[in-house]
Amino acid sequence: MLRPTIGKTLLTAAFAVLLSACSSSPSGEKAPEPKPAPKPTEAETGRVALQRLYTTSRGWAGDTEPISVQSQNYKNAGGNPDAPLGHDGKSAVWRGIFGSRSRQSMKTYMWSGLTGPDAPPAGINPGSEDSFSPNNTSTTPFQLVYLKMDTDQALETAQKHGGAAVLKKDPDMPVNFSLAWESRRSMLVWRVLYGKNSNEPDLSVVVNATTNDFVRVEK
Repeated sequence: MLRPTIGKTLLTAAFAVLLSACSSSPSGEKAPEPKPAPKPTEAETGRVALQRLYTTSRGWAGDTEPISVQSQNYKNAGGNPDAPLGHDGKSAVWRGIFGSRSRQSMKTYMWSGLTGPDAPPAGINPGSEDSFSPNNTSTTPFQLVYLKMDTDQALETAQKHGGAAVLKKDPDMPVNFSLAWESRRSMLVWRVLYGKNSNEPDLSVVVNATTNDFVRVEK
C-alpha cells in the first residue's frame, strides 16, 4: 500500500501532466504563420515600361512596332493613398499600343506595379485588338532607336517651361507622360501632362524624345 504522502505526490504529478496536455496544440498542428507584408508599389520610367511591354507584344506578333505609351498617374490610384503622382518621372501603371503590319492589327498592353484594393492586376496584361493602318497619322509606329531620353529627363525639361510653377501652386497635381511619333515634324516626342485629366491638362509641355530639347507648350 502506498503511503499517503507518496500517493499525493503521484496524483499531483499526474494532474500537472494532464494540464500540460490540455494546454498544448493538437499533435501535428502548426501555429498559424504571420501574414506576409503587402507588396510595395513598383513604379518605372516610361522607357523601362515600354521595353517590357514591347518584349511581351512580340509574342503576339513578331513584327510589332510601338505606336504610343502613356502613364496613368492620379491621386489615390487603385485606392492606394501612396500611389505615385509622377513627380519623379515614374508611374506604377503604363499603357502601350503596338501595331503589326502582317496582322494589320494593333493591340493594347498594360503594365501595373500598383497595389491597392482597386489596383489593376500586377504585371503585364493584354487588352483589346483593333484594326491598324501604319499610314494613319494618329497611329504612326516608331522605331525604338529614336527613344534616347526617358521620362525623368523629359520632366526636368518640362519643369523649366512652366511645370515647376504649376506644381508649386498645387503639389498634389498628377503628372503624366505620353510618347508618340509627331508626323508633321518627323519627331518622337514626350508630352509631359500636368493635371488631373490627361486629355485636358492644365499644362502640356512637348519635349524631343531623342535630344531632350524643349519643343513647345501646348496649354
